[in-house]
Amino acid sequence: MKKGYWKRTLTIAMLATLSGTISLQALQAQTGVTGLTPQQLQPGGDTAKMAWFGDARLGIFIHYGMYAVNGVDESWSFHNKKISHAEYMKQMKGFTASKYNPDAWAALIKESGARYAVITTKHHDGLALWNTAQKHYSTVKNTPAKRDLLTPFFQALDKYGLKRGAYFSLIDWSYPDYPGFLKDSSRYKVAQDTARWNRFSRFNKAQIQEISQQFKPDLWWFDGDWEHSAEEWDAAGIRKMILESKPGAIINSRLQGYGDYATPEQNTPVHRPKGRWWELCMTINNNWGYQHSDTNWKTPAEIISIFADAIGSGGNLLLDIGPMEDGTIPPQQVTVLKELGKWNRKHEEAIFGTQGGMPHGHFYGPSTISKDSTKLYLFLAGKPSGTVWIKGLVNKIKSIRVVGTGQELSHKVVGKISWSQVPGLVYIDIPTNVKDDYMSVLALELEGPIKLYAGHGGL
Repeated sequence: MKKGYWKRTLTIAMLATLSGTISLQALQAQTGVTGLTPQQLQPGGDTAKMAWFGDARLGIFIHYGMYAVNGVDESWSFHNKKISHAEYMKQMKGFTASKYNPDAWAALIKESGARYAVITTKHHDGLALWNTAQKHYSTVKNTPAKRDLLTPFFQALDKYGLKRGAYFSLIDWSYPDYPGFLKDSSRYKVAQDTARWNRFSRFNKAQIQEISQQFKPDLWWFDGDWEHSAEEWDAAGIRKMILESKPGAIINSRLQGYGDYATPEQNTPVHRPKGRWWELCMTINNNWGYQHSDTNWKTPAEIISIFADAIGSGGNLLLDIGPMEDGTIPPQQVTVLKELGKWNRKHEEAIFGTQGGMPHGHFYGPSTISKDSTKLYLFLAGKPSGTVWIKGLVNKIKSIRVVGTGQELSHKVVGKISWSQVPGLVYIDIPTNVKDDYMSVLALELEGPIKLYAGHGGL
C-alpha cells in the first residue's frame, strides 16, 4: 500500500511537470500538504481600503445616550414596553454630559491598544449627538448638555492616531414619519403610504449626509436594517453617497448586503465567518449602554481570551463601553481597558498586523501568523506548564521564544517517518517560569512560509 501510494503521487507530480495540466491543488489533494497563502488563511477578496481594518484587530465601541440617565435598555426599553415612550424620552432632561472629557476617552482607547473607535451618533430613539440641521432631537437643542458631543470626540481620535467610526441607526422610532414604532403596532405600512416613507427616507439620508460631510468617518456601523428591505432603505444609494464623500470609507454588513465586512454580535463564532473581513462586537458586562444594576462585568482575563479567539480566527474585536450620563466611564470598564492595553503592549507583534492562525485541529488554542507567513504565534490559556503540541506542521522550526520576554524554549518532533510526507507531532516544553497574568504567547520562527498537512494520516 505504501509503495502504491507514492507511485501514484510521483506519477501525478511528473505529469504536472511534463504537461502542466495537473493543478497544484490536485497534487495537494493527493499529499494532503498545503502552503497557506493569506487568501487561504482569511478567505475573500482584498481591497486597499480594508488593509487598516485587517491590521487593526481591536476597536472600542461606545454607546452613549439618554438611556444612561435611568440606566435602561437603549431604545429597546420602550420598544419592548418596559416603560412608555414618553417616559423614556423624559431622560433627555437629565442628560448633562457634565463631566464629558473626549480627550480622556481617546487617551484611554489608545492605551487599550485599539486602533479605532465607534461611537453612537444616533440610536433607535432618535437623539442625535451632534447639532443636526434636521427638525428632530439633538443633544444641542433638547438636553442640558447643549452641545455637539461628536466634534470634540472625533478631533480627540485624530490627536491619538485612531480611526473614526460612526454608529448610525437606520431605524428612528421617534421620528413621526417612521412606520415602525412599538413591538406590536405600526403607524403605517410603507406600501400604503409611500409619500410618508419618502419623507422619512429624505430625512434619514440628510442626517447620514451631515455625518459624512462634517465628520468623514473611516468606518460606518449601521444598525436596524432588519425592519426594511435594501430597496426601501435605498441601501445602494446610501453606500454611493458615503463613498462619494469619502471613497476609502468602509461599511459594516448591516446595510442589507451593501457592506464590506461581517459583524457577529455578542457570541464568539465557533467557525470563522464567511468572507475575509469580520468583527465581533461584544459588551464588557451584559448591556451596551450604562445600567446601574448590571454588575456582571467580564474580567480582563475573559476579555483577553475572547480577543485572542477572535484574532486567531482572522477577525477583530469591537469591545463596547457604556459611559454614565455625565460622561464618566465606570471604573470597571477603565480597568478592563487598561489591563487589555498592558497585555497588548507586551504581545503586540503577535496581534496587530497579523493574519488569522491555523485552522481548527492543528493546535488546541488560538494562533496567528505573521504577514509573510514565516512566524507562527501560539496563545496559551491560563498558566501553562508541561508541554503543548502542534499537529500537521510541515515546516522545520528554527527557534521558539516567549513573546515579551525573549525566553527561548526547546521542542522535539515525534512520530515522523523519513519516507512519509505526513509530518510528526511537535511537542514544546513549557517551563514553570513561563507565565503571564492572563495569557502567554509563543513565537515560532519557521523555515519558509507555513505549510500544513491536512490529510488523514494514511500511508
